[in-house]
Amino acid sequence: MNRREALLMGVVACGPLLLAGAEAPSLDPAVVNAGMEHVKLENGHVRVIEGVLQPGDKEKMHSHPAFVTYVIAGGRIRNHFADGKVVEAELKTGDVLYREPQTHWVENIGTTAIHFLVMELKSPG
Repeated sequence: MNRREALLMGVVACGPLLLAGAEAPSLDPAVVNAGMEHVKLENGHVRVIEGVLQPGDKEKMHSHPAFVTYVIAGGRIRNHFADGKVVEAELKTGDVLYREPQTHWVENIGTTAIHFLVMELKSPG
């Protein structure tokens, strides 16, 4: 076996190990939507994310464990889910919403800024 063949065999053998170390795209809302959302509090029980979506703003796809949203200033949204489902909704100031874990992205389709807190619930233990 010549040197080139040995190198090629090494690359083929190590390829899966190299790919396993590659990072997958983040689905953390505070990372992918850092310009609109940031972590206000995080501990072993909860993570609180504050966000503001200006009219026309579109989040990037992200995931949440079970969570509660408190709407500080409401508006109209279009919620896009990972399975392709799309739902439009009116968020009213003062609304408190519980949601099961989900992967989605939201766009502000209204004319006012939407201001909210998302409280992601962590599993005890």
